[in-house]
Amino acid sequence: MDRKLRNRILLYLLIAGVLAYALIELSGQKPAPKISAVTPVRENLVSSISSNGKVEPISPYVVRAQLDTFVVRVLANEGQQVKKGQLLLELDVKDAAARLAETQAKLLQAQDDLRAAKAGGRADEAAKAAGDLAKAQAERDRLQKNHDALVHLIAQQAATQEELAANDLSLTKAQAEVTRLAAAKQEFDRGVKLETDRAALQVEQIQQEAAAFEEKVRQGRITAPADGTLYALGRDAAQTPLKAGDYVRVGDLLAEMADLHKVRVRAFIDEPELGALEENEPVKITWDALPSKTWTGKTEIIPKQVVPHGTRSVGELICSVSNDKLELLPNINVNVRINSRERLGVLSVPRGAVEAEGGRRYVFVVKSNGLGVGKSTLEKREIHVGIADATNYEVVSGLQENELVALPGDVDLRDGMAVIVVTTSASTLQVKANV
Repeated sequence: MDRKLRNRILLYLLIAGVLAYALIELSGQKPAPKISAVTPVRENLVSSISSNGKVEPISPYVVRAQLDTFVVRVLANEGQQVKKGQLLLELDVKDAAARLAETQAKLLQAQDDLRAAKAGGRADEAAKAAGDLAKAQAERDRLQKNHDALVHLIAQQAATQEELAANDLSLTKAQAEVTRLAAAKQEFDRGVKLETDRAALQVEQIQQEAAAFEEKVRQGRITAPADGTLYALGRDAAQTPLKAGDYVRVGDLLAEMADLHKVRVRAFIDEPELGALEENEPVKITWDALPSKTWTGKTEIIPKQVVPHGTRSVGELICSVSNDKLELLPNINVNVRINSRERLGVLSVPRGAVEAEGGRRYVFVVKSNGLGVGKSTLEKREIHVGIADATNYEVVSGLQENELVALPGDVDLRDGMAVIVVTTSASTLQVKANV
């Protein structure tokens, strides 16, 4: 075999080996995954937040028992419209009334004692103390005048020293008596002041006792503190409205009422949605018990903290709601929808097509290329979004209307990935991806 023929055979064998290797490698490759894609469309978007909440009266009046006693009469019913001052309940206050009468009698006696003390003590004792002192002072003054007269007479040799000495002895005794009686009068006056203070204090204490019993007697008549709806009328151990003969303790609920023409709803908003809340946004309320009814209101107090609520982490949003027909009742559970923002004719894509990473939003745009018939490549692209509803995001920038956006599915999408688009639509579709 000549050399040229041998070299040609070796070349053919090499080419055959390379082709065989290429065929083996190609036969081991996985086919491009099949995905669905959508084109952005223009539509009207309304950003809304849906949650649950509880109805509360805005300015409730709560009446509680101030003494341990029995219910004598019930004169109103739950749900009734009542006027200010209308009698709702009567409680047994016979013991308080009896003790009030006793206290009032004690108060009259104490007031008499106070008047006597203010007048200078008992009249006979006061008169005796003052009279004795005045009599002693008059005797002392008489003896003092005698002393002066005797001194003058002695100078004229018309009186003797013995007469002057006798008079001075009597004067000394009279002065001592005046001093004693003045001290006694002073002590008597001090005693009168102490007695006046004691009597005044006693009157004050008895007046306070009488006022306390008067209040208890008044608390036996439970009246409406304002016009409104009586939405709760006490509860016994079985959680049924109070009735005659029921026993109540201090602090037990007797009545709850309020003007229910305007109520508030405490809505429990999940933490991720708190950033979209603003004041004075429109609110719609529905109640499962009246499914055909809708109530309107607005947001008032935006949550300033997050609290646990069951298994959720929520902010408590306060909404004011009109309740003209008084159909919404306090403490019922309602559904809350907050229409926060609206955009007309904006470009939108399905929420499922948008991924978040490090605070940024991305989509995978389908780009045609030369990999083969029906094959395309994914381009990871950052977009800026605006508001969102339950299904779509508003696209502010980063996409055009005629571009295709991949939808996620069983395949993890990545930048530069080769794919085959099997379904395209302008609305949200589920991905039909197969490897």
